[in-house]
Amino acid sequence: MAHHIPPYLGRARQTLFASAEFSRALRPRIRDGLRLTKVSHYLDVVVILAQKDFKIRYRNSVLGFLWSLLNPLAFMAILTLVFSLLLRVNIPNFAAWVLIGLLVWRFFSVGTSQGLFSIVGNPSLVSKVYIPRHIIVLANNVANFLGAALEFLALLPVLVLLGIDLSIYAFYLPAILFMEFLLIFGLSLSLSSLNLKYRDFYQLWDIAMQLGFWLSPIVYDPNLIPARYRFIYSLNPVTCLIESARGIFLLHQSPSLFENGVVIISIAILLLVGTLIFRKLEPGFAEEL
Repeated sequence: MAHHIPPYLGRARQTLFASAEFSRALRPRIRDGLRLTKVSHYLDVVVILAQKDFKIRYRNSVLGFLWSLLNPLAFMAILTLVFSLLLRVNIPNFAAWVLIGLLVWRFFSVGTSQGLFSIVGNPSLVSKVYIPRHIIVLANNVANFLGAALEFLALLPVLVLLGIDLSIYAFYLPAILFMEFLLIFGLSLSLSSLNLKYRDFYQLWDIAMQLGFWLSPIVYDPNLIPARYRFIYSLNPVTCLIESARGIFLLHQSPSLFENGVVIISIAILLLVGTLIFRKLEPGFAEEL
């Protein structure tokens, strides 16, 4: 079955499987036909896979990780020009406001889109050695989590330059990013297995991401949503994460109980559904590859 696979994943296949470091991590933990049984037995495997995944993404790039910083900054400049200067959107410090929304959305969009290919892009790990397949997805998401954390860290000075006074509430950021990571992991379990089972599933997710961008308050004030739809709109966990991040930086307030509740319930649902779908389709992974 033909699948669209990003170039970096194709190059990574043999690199990951042939890695001596990866082999050493597996060897002392092999039990019952290469079956890893305890979480503590494969945490180092997750770390190794995540490190290699992160490095491979920027290996042949001229600017490397800098692209992760230039991309949201350039998009911020364009959106600020269009919405703040041309359309006269009345949002204080629109540049910082939209940059925070973009970074939260970028983590979700890149994390799920890369998680979609985590199984398809690692046929050697799936068919030639047994490790719990969900840790392949987990390692991919950990690499994206690292990238998102570095992006936020590197762009904090930009927020200061844009006139934002950082406060103690900024320390809520790791918790917000960790909740978003769990949300992405739950979705990635479903997406990675469905993308392997059904041809061109990734194209449906591309459309969903385009729709999701405009269904989240990235470039507009959520108060513009009609009152009768506002509660339903607020049940979008990405909306809650964006509003929480803006709250800690721009309003100097902690995330609300409602926002936390929506995100935590969404995480629980997506992890449950993702686990069920993943377990149902997992026996056929090797055949599909």
